[in-house]
Amino acid sequence: MKDKLRPFHLAIPITDIHQAHNWYTNILDCRVGRQSEEWVDFNFFGHQLVAHLVSVREDGASTNPVDGEDVPSRHFGIIMQIEDWKGLVQHLKEKKIKFLIQPQIRFKGKAGEQSTFFILDPFGNALEFKAFQNDSQIYSVEL
Repeated sequence: MKDKLRPFHLAIPITDIHQAHNWYTNILDCRVGRQSEEWVDFNFFGHQLVAHLVSVREDGASTNPVDGEDVPSRHFGIIMQIEDWKGLVQHLKEKKIKFLIQPQIRFKGKAGEQSTFFILDPFGNALEFKAFQNDSQIYSVEL
């Protein structure tokens, strides 16, 4: 595998193109790429997120217990630098965005300690934003 990471591509379901455009650009400051009447590309922190129009909202209600929280089993997100993570927390609070899981430190004092929070987009897609004090802990299994 090459050393240089490449952007990932992820497609998610939405039920309203205009609402998705508004939410992802105004709440998360994503830039818009290509788009049609059925889908829109967003630059999601350097990755390609494609929102596809569907007629029925899918249920993403299944959860798994993780460090005392019910984490949506179907979710996606980004690993940020800690200062960017803190800035996004403040930005979302100013926008009065409801946190599905409040900003917190998960696995405190253990392998993989991380700052994390979850939000839902208007279509029920769960998004996780996390940061590590030390990026060597991203895949760590031992302290």
